[in-house]
Amino acid sequence: MIPNNLIEKLRSTQSVVFFTGAGVSSESGIPTFRDALTGLWAQFDAEKLATRQAFQRDPELVWGWYEWRRMQVQQADPNPGHRAIVALEAHFPQVTVITQNVDDLHERAGSHRVIHLHGSLFAPRCFDCERPHALSATMLNEPAGGRRLMPPACPACHGHIRPGVVWFNEALPERAWQAALEAVMHADLLFVVGTSGLVWPAADLPYLAHRSGALVVQVNPIITRSTSLPTWAIEGKAGAVLPALVERLAGAIPVSCNQKR
Repeated sequence: MIPNNLIEKLRSTQSVVFFTGAGVSSESGIPTFRDALTGLWAQFDAEKLATRQAFQRDPELVWGWYEWRRMQVQQADPNPGHRAIVALEAHFPQVTVITQNVDDLHERAGSHRVIHLHGSLFAPRCFDCERPHALSATMLNEPAGGRRLMPPACPACHGHIRPGVVWFNEALPERAWQAALEAVMHADLLFVVGTSGLVWPAADLPYLAHRSGALVVQVNPIITRSTSLPTWAIEGKAGAVLPALVERLAGAIPVSCNQKR
């Protein structure tokens, strides 16, 4: 069950941060990054495609794979977890979503303040000069052949346009990281939802929030890492737990986190 003392705390909370990971998007049918690739991509290792070196070596292959991923996202819909976060925004003066996901499902659900720590599939930029690049309508279709696709050229320097995500061994976007630090250090309560807490430096955010005085709530099908950090640890999927929180805050009958929906 949702703990009663958590509901009591939420009724007087001013600033809430949701820190979300791949588990939230997976409930919309989007494979997590470390899931085995399927179909035409089954012979590739996702972690070996997500590097600057891979893009320099074969830009058509890497661009085609990321366009395939973006196509998957476009065919997905926000799930009850995404929508519950939007509904919870009505209960607090300030709500920030910090996400490790590179999709736009939080925005499509209606969240207004979203910080993308690992970039976005919808914000490509030039590999050479870093200028942002607007996606054209023709780029929204499935990549030709389902695999290889020539990346567009930068109109400023003629370099290749690259996916706007953070690859392995790349630093997080400085502006996004500073905004995330500011949010967690001034939060009253931090929800850690659908993330295993294994990817650094993002995994340090709950500890920074805790040291700054925030209460920490972990929501995951399997509670991970140190169980001493969260003030509350709720075992369950985001799509069940977060709607239950909405119902409790609205004064509805308590809902079990384990109830199937």
